[in-house]
Amino acid sequence: MSFLNSILNNSKKSEDPFTHWELNKPLNDLQIEEIVKADIEDPSKHNLNYDGTRAIDGGKGEFREGITSGGEALKFRCFITKDNSKNFPNLTKFINELQSKKTHEIVSKLVNKDLSKSYVRVEVICDRQGFWLKPHCDIKEKLISCLLFVNKSNEDEGLGTDFYDKNLNKVKTVPYKDNYGYFFSSGPNTWHGMEKKEILKERRCLQVNYVTFKTDWKVED
Repeated sequence: MSFLNSILNNSKKSEDPFTHWELNKPLNDLQIEEIVKADIEDPSKHNLNYDGTRAIDGGKGEFREGITSGGEALKFRCFITKDNSKNFPNLTKFINELQSKKTHEIVSKLVNKDLSKSYVRVEVICDRQGFWLKPHCDIKEKLISCLLFVNKSNEDEGLGTDFYDKNLNKVKTVPYKDNYGYFFSSGPNTWHGMEKKEILKERRCLQVNYVTFKTDWKVED
């Protein structure tokens, strides 16, 4: 229960530029190992350039809203599903922890948002040189936005997520430290992104969301 333990005992809440929590050691060693070893295509080897979004190969907006038939971005994205869960046994246990009533009720109380009918979506991310993410607020279907960093390549801590105020002035960068991260409840002024920075090898992360649309992982009643 490393994620819940991190929330309860190893987190800090901040209000600037919007309410969010930073998490220390939310993952265990076996989960980190699966994130590091996940096989994710390198866009540069397919003559594709990052465009400030994560759907870089023509994935349509419907895909980003969770309708899996609506885009073509899967080969550069590694969502944990029932179909591939056997390849990620420890990340599947992580998902089970997120599904548990105890976990989602605690998170619900923190963010004052009902997660009792939500679904969990988890994606292993591997960003390479050239990646950037324009400032944005997440789609309304994302009830909780969370990114957990795995920095095993001695990358600069400045590669974390940039947070902005409502005028899109950068206020802070959550540091890209190993086994560190953040979460917040999406809203109209939760502007975040990642400015263009130098990635020497790769920027590995685990993206975690509670969402309103259906995935393979419904939370416990």
